[in-house]
Amino acid sequence: MKKKKEFLFDKTNYKYVIIGIFFIVIGFILMYGGGSDNPNVFSDEIYSFRRIRVAPALILIGFGIQVYAILKSPKK
Repeated sequence: MKKKKEFLFDKTNYKYVIIGIFFIVIGFILMYGGGSDNPNVFSDEIYSFRRIRVAPALILIGFGIQVYAILKSPKK
């Protein structure tokens, strides 16, 4: 008798994992840049609202979604 393979997670868990990865990637993309081409010149663009508030918030939300996706019990 062949036993049916059973996955650890359900399809919804994997959807949440993909959504969490998407949030994390978007957060890192928003955080990218802001430096100056010349190392002797300082650019205030590095302190923009997008890089200081929005991007880290998206990354933390993404990690929260990842934790939820791992802890969510699949329907049996």
